[in-house]
Amino acid sequence: MKIGVIGAGNMGTAMIEGWQNAGQDTIAVMNPANPRVTKFCDERQLPLFHHVNEMMDWHPDALLLTTPASLTLSIIKEFDQLPTKVVMISAAAGISLQSLKKILPNNPWIRIIPNIPVSVNAGTIGMALGSDTDDFADVISLIEQLGQVITVTEDQLNIVGTIGGCGPAFIDVIMDAVGDAAVKHGLNRRTAYEVAASMVAGSGKLALESGLSPAELRDQVTSPGGTTIRGVETLEKHRVRYAMMDAVDQASEN
Repeated sequence: MKIGVIGAGNMGTAMIEGWQNAGQDTIAVMNPANPRVTKFCDERQLPLFHHVNEMMDWHPDALLLTTPASLTLSIIKEFDQLPTKVVMISAAAGISLQSLKKILPNNPWIRIIPNIPVSVNAGTIGMALGSDTDDFADVISLIEQLGQVITVTEDQLNIVGTIGGCGPAFIDVIMDAVGDAAVKHGLNRRTAYEVAASMVAGSGKLALESGLSPAELRDQVTSPGGTTIRGVETLEKHRVRYAMMDAVDQASEN
């Protein structure tokens, strides 16, 4: 499948990296002239276009828009001659399927909100489908190469995006703090961060594969009168759970 990526900012390049890791080798980029993007495309041997007609002449099967939300609708209007078989994927936050379909009504549309770990094929990708679901199988398989795809209704997409997109920064803060604690107790910095990152990765994998709730998983390691439950009590004392909920609330405000 030929994938055209419109906009090679942080998210666009992260998705390209993930696809190339998965063996996708027919990707082209459209972006205004930018030395960083030129260097990225040269290093990854990707065709780089600066104009809509160049991308159209490349004949993509799917177009991914990772453009700023404020520019997305005007960019889509430039593709008014796009063949209707081309599947459109929007990663622009806050622009509804209805608004997208209004401009290109005859193309199938998908809205996604991915996060940066797509670059290592471990992304969390919220997805809302348009009405042309029969046309999406190949593209959904393509997106699944980048990580865990979570299909939700469109009105739930923003909160999935907040957890998936902002959540890594919250967890990074926690890993940094745990790393500091490990250094305090004698580990060198590199080993401390390795332990913290491995613990987070393993905990997430266990939650996904076991299907158990976080509370059930917590109970598996909190022995009566043990060390872990004393640590949990300290987290409760410092209102860490409330702090995380409040962080999500603040991040999800428009």
